[in-house]
Amino acid sequence: MTELTIHRTSSAVGAEIHGVNLANLSDAEFNTIQQTFFDNGVIFFRDQTLSPEDHIAFAQRWGEINVNRFFTPVDGHPQIAQVLKEPDQDMNIGGDWHTDHSYDLDPAMGSILYAHDVPDSGGDTLFASMGAAFEALSPDFQTMLEGLTARHSSRHVFGNAGRAAVANGERIGNAELATQDAEHPVVIRHPDSGRKCLYVNPGFTLNIVGWNPDESDNLLSFLYKHAAHPRFATRFNWEVGSLAMWDNRATWHNAINDYQGQRRYMHRITVAGVPLASARTA
Repeated sequence: MTELTIHRTSSAVGAEIHGVNLANLSDAEFNTIQQTFFDNGVIFFRDQTLSPEDHIAFAQRWGEINVNRFFTPVDGHPQIAQVLKEPDQDMNIGGDWHTDHSYDLDPAMGSILYAHDVPDSGGDTLFASMGAAFEALSPDFQTMLEGLTARHSSRHVFGNAGRAAVANGERIGNAELATQDAEHPVVIRHPDSGRKCLYVNPGFTLNIVGWNPDESDNLLSFLYKHAAHPRFATRFNWEVGSLAMWDNRATWHNAINDYQGQRRYMHRITVAGVPLASARTA
C-alpha cells in the first residue's frame, strides 16, 4: 500500500499530495487531505483516473455543489463545468488573477479542476495566498483594511457586454443571469482556518464601498500589485490526470494563456460556501 505523502510547493501556498486514489479515499485519508487544504490554500494531485461520477463524489465530500450558471456544462453532468480552449481560440478562460464566485452572496468554498487534455507546453496555473499577502502588510495598514467593505460583480465579465461573454462565445452563456452584485469585507476571517485573508480580486471586485472612485481605484491597484508578488505564489504544471483544488476564500489563481494553437480541456466542479465575516468582527 502506497503511503500518503505531502510536499509543499512554496513557502506561501500550495501542497502536492501523493499516494492516494481520489476515487477510493478512506476517511482518514480524506481528513488529512482536508487539513492540508485548509493549511495550504491549494492542493495538487497527479496520476488520477476519475470518471465524472468520481469527480462529483469527491466534491460532495466537501459540501454541496454550486452549479455554475455561466459555464457550459459537461453533457449529462450539469454539476461539472467545461473549462476549454480549442486550438483556433485566442482567449482562454480564467486568464487573469481572480477568485471564483466572489460575486455571489455566499462565495464558493472551493473549486476542483481535473485535467483531461493539456497542451504539449504551457497552460500552467498560478496560485497566490491572500493570507500571506495580508500578513506582509504593516499593522496600521491592516487595521485600516479590516474596516472596509468591497463590492463584487459578474456583470462586467459574464453579462451581455462582459469581456468573458464576448470573447468566449459558446463557452460562456446565460448572460442575463449576470445581474447580482455582492458586498464582502476587504479582510475576512477564514471560516475554517481562522486566518485573516485579503478578499478583493482584479477579476470581480468593482470598488471600495463608500470611497470615491480615485481613492478606491488607487487602493485596489496597490493591493492587486502587492498580492500578485511572486513571494506569495506557486505555479502548477498540468498533466493529463492532474487535479487541483483551491480555496476561493484564501487564494487567487491565474490560468496562463501561453499555448496558442493547442487544446486545453478541464472539468471543474465548484463547492458551495458560506457568508464571509469580517476579520474585525469574526
